[in-house]
Amino acid sequence: MSDDEEYTGEGDPEFIKRQDQKRSDLDDQLKEYITEWRKQRSKEEDELKKLKEKQAKRKVTRAEEEQKMAQRKKEEEERRVREAEEKKQREIEEKRMRLEEAEKKRQAMLQAMKDKDKKGPNFTIAKKDAGVLGLSSAAMERNKTKEQLEEEKKISLSFRIKPLAIEGFGEAKLREKAQELWELIVKLETEKYDLEERQKRQDYDLKELKERQKQQLRHKALKKGLDPEALTGKYPPKIQVASKYERRVDTRSYDDKKKLFEGGYNTVYAETLEKTWQERQERFTQRTKSKLPKWFGERPGKKAGEPETPEGEEDAKADEDIVEDDEEVEEEVVEEEDEEAEEDEEEEEEEEEEVEEEEEEEEEEEEEEEEEEE
Repeated sequence: MSDDEEYTGEGDPEFIKRQDQKRSDLDDQLKEYITEWRKQRSKEEDELKKLKEKQAKRKVTRAEEEQKMAQRKKEEEERRVREAEEKKQREIEEKRMRLEEAEKKRQAMLQAMKDKDKKGPNFTIAKKDAGVLGLSSAAMERNKTKEQLEEEKKISLSFRIKPLAIEGFGEAKLREKAQELWELIVKLETEKYDLEERQKRQDYDLKELKERQKQQLRHKALKKGLDPEALTGKYPPKIQVASKYERRVDTRSYDDKKKLFEGGYNTVYAETLEKTWQERQERFTQRTKSKLPKWFGERPGKKAGEPETPEGEEDAKADEDIVEDDEEVEEEVVEEEDEEAEEDEEEEEEEEEEVEEEEEEEEEEEEEEEEEEE
């Protein structure tokens, strides 16, 4: 038997037994692995099933919560709409009641006007009643918007114009209803004509009263010595500057009257300052000029060896000395300026010489370097 040949051991029972034992051990190990894997897989499937059930429950609860939230929002929206509608209905009802009361008062006033004697005044002046925020009813009426006026008009017409209930009426009842409506139209047209005539009379009375008022104002202006139309215009008359006790007409122009109030305290103060300055200047120029006292028998400023000056010439000489001193000071200043200019020129020349020397030195150094390089 060669080394390359394998030993099969087909006829050896021990070998066969060992092989069977190995196979059985391997099968047992595989069975254990399989059972263990199945247990692990069943656990994972159970956990996955639990997670899926939990997720399904969460979805159901979330859907229920969303449904409840949507229902709550819907109920809140309906409640808000209902409250707004109720508030609007209450406001409409309040306006309706208010307009009904106003209509009743108007009807009562019209009836009272009809019953009253025609010889009385055509109008009465009522006191102004301050409404909300101190505004009168007319002002509040003017401040209303177009939508408010339209709404009030609809409400007023809703109870002024009664709906026609003619359902199931026969011919006779329809004729009666038409006759009733005709009589109502005639009545309203009569009231309209009466009100128009009353308005015409009131306009005429107002015009007459205004004319009387103008006449009274003309008489009042003539009594005060003014133009007859001074008090009848839109603005009050101009203020008269002249005294009422002076028996003359003020013929001054507007510029003359305006100049009466120009200036004021500032002008008076400036004039007072100018006057005080003039007085003090005159006092200073008219002062008595005293001579300087002598020191050890000599006047201050007098040079040695000079003769005595007369009494009247001392002042003139003092002035001449002052002028000479000023000239000397000016000459000294000019000399100093000349000296400073000369010094500046000398310094500039020295600086130029130094610069030239430095340039020459640099040229010499460059030449030496070139020679060394060569």
